[in-house]
Amino acid sequence: MEGTNRGVESNVAAPAARATYQDVLDAPEHMVAEIIGGTLHTHPRPSPRHVVASSRLGIELGGPFDRGRGGPGGWWIVDEPELHLGEEILVPDLAGWRRERMPALPDTAYFALAPDWTCEVLSASTRKLDLVRKRPIYAREGVPHLWLVDPVERILEAFELHEGRWVLIASVEDEEPVSIAPFEAITFSLGELWD
Repeated sequence: MEGTNRGVESNVAAPAARATYQDVLDAPEHMVAEIIGGTLHTHPRPSPRHVVASSRLGIELGGPFDRGRGGPGGWWIVDEPELHLGEEILVPDLAGWRRERMPALPDTAYFALAPDWTCEVLSASTRKLDLVRKRPIYAREGVPHLWLVDPVERILEAFELHEGRWVLIASVEDEEPVSIAPFEAITFSLGELWD
């Protein structure tokens, strides 16, 4: 039976090559590119409603926490930072670092230090990725605070990491006041985020 395996195809597929940072760099400019679990995920830039909610949240938090205007300062609040967390490359809508942990911004085009807070603004194209794939990575990397904002439902849910698991600490909607860790030093109306 010598040579009987010639010409027989295997049903086992060759493993797909793991995505690399070059794949992120080669993605079309109008797409957001992330690597999760070795796979490149691309999605279009967010809708205006999404962008407005994210931008306005950045304004509400940036003045008091990043700039120290009307609040305690001591944070870097950044829009759409590229995070390199092990083999994962994530782009949250907003992220924040306490300056005591990151005294200066990195000179790279990305952040290798996990943030102290991340915020994902949910949209139809990224909802599943944000909720199912990215949330466990933030937990694995020890990000202490995660906010999820839904501009369609007009809801903000805030989570804290406890023993590696996300615990819901607050849920607000519509025009309710927001004073939630780690930014409980100020209060603003959630309605400020909506168009």
